[in-house]
Amino acid sequence: MVARALGHGMKVAVVQFIKGHRTTGEETFFRRFPELEYHVMGEGFTWETQNPDLDRRAALAAWQTAAGFLADPSFQLVVMDELNIALKLGLVPLDPVLVALDNRPPHQHAVVTGRGAPPELIEIADTVTEMRPIKHAFDAGVKAQPGIEL
Repeated sequence: MVARALGHGMKVAVVQFIKGHRTTGEETFFRRFPELEYHVMGEGFTWETQNPDLDRRAALAAWQTAAGFLADPSFQLVVMDELNIALKLGLVPLDPVLVALDNRPPHQHAVVTGRGAPPELIEIADTVTEMRPIKHAFDAGVKAQPGIEL
């Protein structure tokens, strides 16, 4: 969706809630576009950090950044990567998210990713997609691979 929006000349914001400071291929690629704001704000996967207070502070800072983009009519697409995980873990409260999504500019598209979306978020969404793994190389012990997971 980010590539499509950029292809149509739209101004885009991406806020990553969980991923840490490890560089990924998508980040490296998308940073080439001046019309894209790209923010990696997590402290890493929660099972890696083992520091709930640090995770909560990072998630709340990411939410403040995302909320700013949702209130800015110059952005046509705002992607909140893994916000559902932050909501599920209680790192970000749901009510402010629902209010911000409801009050965003009418022309603005908002995307929330991550498993376990709360029913209230599903209710107000225009489109909901559920992805579930059938088989993954991680299960066989294969580490994250550049170009595939990174």
